[in-house]
Amino acid sequence: MMIDPWLLERLVCPLTRTPLVLDEAAGELVSAAAGLAYPIRDGVPVLLVEEARPLSGDTGA
Repeated sequence: MMIDPWLLERLVCPLTRTPLVLDEAAGELVSAAAGLAYPIRDGVPVLLVEEARPLSGDTGA
C-alpha cells in the first residue's frame, strides 16, 4: 500500500492536527498524539475519528 509522499506530508490527524505516520504493514495512518490509527481502505485514508482504532501499547508508567 502506497500513499503519495506529497499527500502524506499534508495529512494531519483530524482530532489533534498533528502529522500522521504511515504504517504500511498494518495499512493505517497513525497519530501518536491522539493514540489512534486511521484505516486506509482501497488506497484512501479514512480520517474519521469514529473509524479509527485505539492504539495499544501503554507503557504502564
